[in-house]
Amino acid sequence: MAQKSWREVSAKLSGQPFEAHLKAYRENASEFEGVAWEPSHDEMADTNAGRFLKKKGFDGFPALHAWSVAERATFWSEAAKEVGIRFQNPAETVLDVSGGVENAKWFKGSHLNIVESCFQAPSSADAICYQDYDRQLKRVSYRELAALANRVANSLVHDGFGPGDAIAIDMPMTVEAVAIYLGVVKMGGVVVSIADSFAPDEIRTRLRIAGALAIFTQDVIPRAGKELPLYQKVVEAEAPRAIVLSVGTEKAELRDGDSEWSSFLGEGEEFDAVAAGPDAPINILFSSGTTGDPKAIAWTQITPLKCAADGYFHHDIRSGDRVAWPTNLGWMMGPWLIFAALINKAAIALCYDAPLGKEFGTFVQKAQVTMLGLVPSLVKQWRSSACMEGLDWSSVRCFSSTGECSNSEDYLYLMYLANYRPVVEYCGGTEIGGGFITGSLCLPAVPGAFSTPALGSDFVILDESGALCDNGELFLVPPSVGLSTSLINRDHFEVYYADTPKGPRGETLRRHGDQFERFGSFFRGHGRVDDTMNLGGIKVSSAEIERVLNKTPGVKETAAIAVSPAGGGPSELVVFVVLNEKLTADALRTAFQQRIKSELNPLFKIHDLRIVDSLPRTASNKVMRRVLRKQYP
Repeated sequence: MAQKSWREVSAKLSGQPFEAHLKAYRENASEFEGVAWEPSHDEMADTNAGRFLKKKGFDGFPALHAWSVAERATFWSEAAKEVGIRFQNPAETVLDVSGGVENAKWFKGSHLNIVESCFQAPSSADAICYQDYDRQLKRVSYRELAALANRVANSLVHDGFGPGDAIAIDMPMTVEAVAIYLGVVKMGGVVVSIADSFAPDEIRTRLRIAGALAIFTQDVIPRAGKELPLYQKVVEAEAPRAIVLSVGTEKAELRDGDSEWSSFLGEGEEFDAVAAGPDAPINILFSSGTTGDPKAIAWTQITPLKCAADGYFHHDIRSGDRVAWPTNLGWMMGPWLIFAALINKAAIALCYDAPLGKEFGTFVQKAQVTMLGLVPSLVKQWRSSACMEGLDWSSVRCFSSTGECSNSEDYLYLMYLANYRPVVEYCGGTEIGGGFITGSLCLPAVPGAFSTPALGSDFVILDESGALCDNGELFLVPPSVGLSTSLINRDHFEVYYADTPKGPRGETLRRHGDQFERFGSFFRGHGRVDDTMNLGGIKVSSAEIERVLNKTPGVKETAAIAVSPAGGGPSELVVFVVLNEKLTADALRTAFQQRIKSELNPLFKIHDLRIVDSLPRTASNKVMRRVLRKQYP
């Protein structure tokens, strides 16, 4: 590749502060094409993907990917065997596209309960390594996690719930939350995912759409010496029966009909998993569209194969590993973490503290985390505070990143924290079950860049005329395991396939809505092309934000856009406002932020606010947010 490698350059800077490394990287980047990590022959051979491609007789990862999309049914059949998916009976047909690729049926005729595939590690091995509210490092074995999940399943059945019933979870990512998730799925139920940061209206909306019959939650969330209310928000959302785990200093007073976790949980530690067809739903998750209610997306019994395969082939998750990703069950990465870790016989590493300071970094060190997943805004904060410097992260084999666009220099810093281990960039969606573009430990890594389509899936980048280009809108080439084929509350074809161009060989293409740039053998994401944005790793539409802000007295109308900061990185929220009466920008910003906090999500922060006389509109009177994005400096 290059005459000089970053590994050689950075080795000479050992012990020097990051600014010295950054200066050297800038000065020498052209020598090594920006590559900050490249696998040696031995490193590549010692990966899951390296062993698999050798077994299949391929001469490199690109050849493996080409085969995986040329022979999709064969690849996904072999991937299921490689990660150990347990079917109660084999499939009649691995891939059936008789109804069109947009309605692909995978493993048709088979039956399974995916939770059975999560418990194939030795029963004494660690399933979860965690640091709870008393900040002590603790472990839960596979045997103990299975027993707790079975107690949940038995208790739900005892209380009259059964297969197909929708049961919500609105909790932080804890041992109990993981066991509840697995227990609901094991008894044939459907988990309704709700982020613990959501306001009551957002909780109510999701419960209504999913038809939830009960909800698991906590009384409070201990955070930075405070106790943030959670059960109270569930009550304000007029939720159905709640099962409440108490962790606060004062006992919560429950509504009539609600139950304490301790009284709900029975003793039965054995439970026969309820099997279903591969298309049977196991989890309803939500992703914002551009208007109205969030899209409700059902993960099926076969979707976790996508999570496990991405974890195995791209993130190199192995038996005995420890996988950390600060997340919760309201975001797809929560269920992804459960399946990617447990199906691959690894341990989930959970830290109950917020991942903002050195306490979390110390947990990564103590827990010997091998794969650490993040969102870019978190890395930016670590870099500005230098809170993670001086820790021993030698156990980390790779990082991963998703949810937002990455800043290349921030991600060089992240690699610096672990003596330049690679970052596997990972972009996908709830309706994909994982990623469509990512990285590999068999390929070089450029900070903030992707190096390959995910195995078993493919895409094209098109310009506005529908021609192939190096910077434009990315369209998926179906089918793939994980891709949704229906929505609970929308017309699936209308959302993903209507009016999409044809591929270069006449293929049916699927809309995703992201803009990507190809440079050499790498790719970089440039955010959304529609009016959906990623803020703090959470998708939200402009319309959702505007609906809340437009309630503010004195406001005529608003337009919310996401902009990328100079140098790339996480999107920043900018609000344009037209007033009915004179208000100061400071007063407006305070009022807007309070409304966003109480009615949407406290994680959404306004970066800039502009008072304008009018908003640009089309002839049909629609606000042209793309014009605002283009005009914003």
